[in-house]
Amino acid sequence: MITREIYLQKLRQLRDQNIIKVITGIRRCGKSTLLEAFKNELIFKGVPKQNIIFLNFEERENLHLTEWTNLYDEIIRTIKSNEKHYIFLDEVQMVNDFEKLINSLFTKKNLDLYVTGSNAYLLSSELATLLTGRYIAINVHPYSFKEYTLAYSEEKNTDRLFRKYMNSSSFPEAVTLSQYNESLVNDYLQSIYDTVVIKDIAQRYKLRNVHNLHRVISFIFDSVGSYISPTNIANELSKNSQKKISHNTVIKYMDFLIKSYILYPAPRYDIKGKELLTTNEKYYVVDLGLRNITTTNKHETDLGHKLENVVYFELLRRGGKVYVGKNDNKEIDFVVQKHNNQREYYQVAFTVNDEKTFKREVSAFSHIKDNYPKFLLTLDFDNTNIAGIQKTNVIDWLLDEKEN
Repeated sequence: MITREIYLQKLRQLRDQNIIKVITGIRRCGKSTLLEAFKNELIFKGVPKQNIIFLNFEERENLHLTEWTNLYDEIIRTIKSNEKHYIFLDEVQMVNDFEKLINSLFTKKNLDLYVTGSNAYLLSSELATLLTGRYIAINVHPYSFKEYTLAYSEEKNTDRLFRKYMNSSSFPEAVTLSQYNESLVNDYLQSIYDTVVIKDIAQRYKLRNVHNLHRVISFIFDSVGSYISPTNIANELSKNSQKKISHNTVIKYMDFLIKSYILYPAPRYDIKGKELLTTNEKYYVVDLGLRNITTTNKHETDLGHKLENVVYFELLRRGGKVYVGKNDNKEIDFVVQKHNNQREYYQVAFTVNDEKTFKREVSAFSHIKDNYPKFLLTLDFDNTNIAGIQKTNVIDWLLDEKEN
């Protein structure tokens, strides 16, 4: 099993803090496994087993506890002392009125609460209402490239492995399946896609026209790393088609995709004006393997945008808010606003060995007046500093343990 160190570190920092820990993310990204790993770590560090209550509500033996009052009474009966107890509730949405359960348990000061839930019921935008704001969400993604290399420890050629990473899935189970039988991976990804689209979105929001939802997803997946808006999506999908789709419908569908963690937005930030812009955001897909479900040219195509997708999620993992930048008439691939009020700028290119491409990428930084770090990430092999711009091989950057 691959240790999800970046998420475990967050859980360690939050341990015994008076706040509910909610683990979110797309289906099958490893939320339950992470919870299990942290439970085992607590036991290894000396927490008595009797002080840990771990319940997975998808298991048959726990189905009798799906009434929240019964479960609450059972947990309180199990706690024999005022010592610190750790409560893990996995797939908590199976419990009726689960928010009442969590809020009631939260009043007990000797309980440390950890929760995961299916995105069909436990979505980020709903947490503040359900849990009255007393929580921190840890958003889990499929494997980073560093985690991916641990799964393929026998492969010493990281360049070859990175090409595979960009062209296939990094869902934990998909990675495991690919080591046994590659043909099983697409079936597995199709099942995730169908579950998210049909169960988490179409059924949940009672959509009548699922075909239009598929069309919007396909368009966005094909446009990863490009500026798009609901208006141009609606216009493009309505061209030469008897099935028109409205601007408002596209907005609604995009919101559903973001809430189900399949799609992540990167808003535009005006560096000079220091304000967010409301037009033409970029969108990134949580797993590039899922993109293969809807696209026809699957492998070794659109590598520049795929590379950008990889960098975007790595920046999210490393902390801070990630935007795409506008500086006068220049575009910056990513502007990262860090928690300490620092900022970083990133340009991402497959290669800048061509002089014209190099000048274009570097010129995007030229009119930025502040002295915050500037990075040019490429698949070229040289790591150099060019007039204050750090050019770095993206694979080296992804495998680097420390934050840049």
